[in-house]
Amino acid sequence: MKLGVVMDPIDGITPYKDTTLALLLEAGRRGWDIHYFEMADLLVRDGVACGRSRQLSVFDDNHDWYRFDSEPALIRLDTLDAILMRKDPPFDTEYIYATYILERAEQAGCAIVNRPAALRNVNEKMAITRFADLCAPTLVTRSRADLREFLDAHGDIVVKPLDGMGGSKIFRIKRDDSNFSVIVEVLTEHGSRYAMAQQYLPEITDGDKRLLVIDGEPASHMLARIPAQGESRGNLAAGGRGETRPIGPAERRICEAVAPFLREQGISFAGLDVIGDKLTEINVTSPTCVREVEKASGVNVSGLILDAVARRVGARG
Repeated sequence: MKLGVVMDPIDGITPYKDTTLALLLEAGRRGWDIHYFEMADLLVRDGVACGRSRQLSVFDDNHDWYRFDSEPALIRLDTLDAILMRKDPPFDTEYIYATYILERAEQAGCAIVNRPAALRNVNEKMAITRFADLCAPTLVTRSRADLREFLDAHGDIVVKPLDGMGGSKIFRIKRDDSNFSVIVEVLTEHGSRYAMAQQYLPEITDGDKRLLVIDGEPASHMLARIPAQGESRGNLAAGGRGETRPIGPAERRICEAVAPFLREQGISFAGLDVIGDKLTEINVTSPTCVREVEKASGVNVSGLILDAVARRVGARG
């Protein structure tokens, strides 16, 4: 198997918790050839998707986790069996252009995980609006007046940008918060950008749960990200503490409801975020938390994901 990976610079990752590295370590254990690309390495020449590939070896070592085994060489992307698109957000115009390049490779026979069209179509915040019955009350708007009305109705809300990650720019606002106006101004850039508001869920104190879903099936364990003292965000990047647990009936019910949509879109690997029994996000660009779940549960989640990649390759003939 020839596996490509598009990611942020590998020298800047945090090895012990990096999901992309976990996937590459599993690929190495399987004897797969790994071809490494950053965004700047991708191009289209005369309609053919290409990339400047460096062959890569990876190691489970926090101080020495990778080695390039070749100089950059221009190859056709369709000479690879599969490519993992693991570039972290922001989901900006450059990210969209990269999906167009990868889509040319997909049309030529390379399996892309997740599918480029799905990466464009499934916004990680907006996607939950398809499943309103699974979510807390939710509003997407640019309007300060709409947000004020929503806050007055629910008394305690969380507001966030549609393109954030890692807990960035997430605010909790209560009805009497004197900072309401300035938060809305910053978040919507004075009404020029959409934002999402959701009713605050006090169950966050028990963890913002990340469910790892592979080909529509949840891994047996999830990571509950518990907020630090005085915080309302569970994100590990915001200081949250991870606690691995078996998934329960409420989480399984949410997965079963969302799975047909994920399969239809060609999303082989997703991370569903759940607080209490409410769905809050559907992460598809570069889902994380695999290493934490694997370490605490002993479940080879990376193996399940690469099995899904192999099935995609097999299905393409």
